[in-house]
Amino acid sequence: MNQTLLMPKATAVWLIDNTALTFDQIAHFCALHPLEVQGIADGDVAGGIMGVNPISNGQLTRDEIARGEKDPEYRLQLSDSKVIVPEAKRRGPRYTPISRRNERPNAIKWLVRNHPELKDAQIIRLVGTTKSTIDAVREGTHWNNANLTMADPVTLGLCSQIELDYEVKRANRGTGVGDEAETGTRLLSAEEALQTAAEARGDTTEREERHTVESVFSSSDTEYDADSVFSGLKSLKRGLEDQEDSAS
Repeated sequence: MNQTLLMPKATAVWLIDNTALTFDQIAHFCALHPLEVQGIADGDVAGGIMGVNPISNGQLTRDEIARGEKDPEYRLQLSDSKVIVPEAKRRGPRYTPISRRNERPNAIKWLVRNHPELKDAQIIRLVGTTKSTIDAVREGTHWNNANLTMADPVTLGLCSQIELDYEVKRANRGTGVGDEAETGTRLLSAEEALQTAAEARGDTTEREERHTVESVFSSSDTEYDADSVFSGLKSLKRGLEDQEDSAS
């Protein structure tokens, strides 16, 4: 709900005829152009409109008018009225510019082919069409079906990419199709990349050491003593250290 002046032109007619307010003051209060108020005073505009007293409907007070008549720079303030005008709400399908209306069947054909999961109500919201047109394009019975070519509605300017993605996401909700952002890859930071590489090198070193120990104690007829085993591990450690030094 918002506070709005009722019948601004009729109110301007009354103010011109019954007050000494300037045209600028009346124009500001009635949300009109000063030249329009001048035309009303000259009889060129709003001919035949009867004046409406804003005092009687509670939208202006006599004290406010008197204050404005004393000071030409003063701007009249709308009183709190018991009459509340509701805000205008947009209803019906999306408005499509006349220059783009012939492109809607092409956009419908593109949506039906590339996003069959979209419901008719969603397509209507995106391109501002009707269910009968959608059915005709889908079934190939449109009157201009032979000349229809698929065209992205975003490219045609019938909707935005955000709106299209939102409707597709809603259509896929509950079908098990994940979002691209959830299933896509993620770039790692420098610290994460270094940590991952270090962990990978550590796993490789551990596997090599385990393999060496297992090879030493493999099923063989040869008997090894502790000194030979530890000397083999020391030589393996030196080899790994040399490899890391050469890599760095």
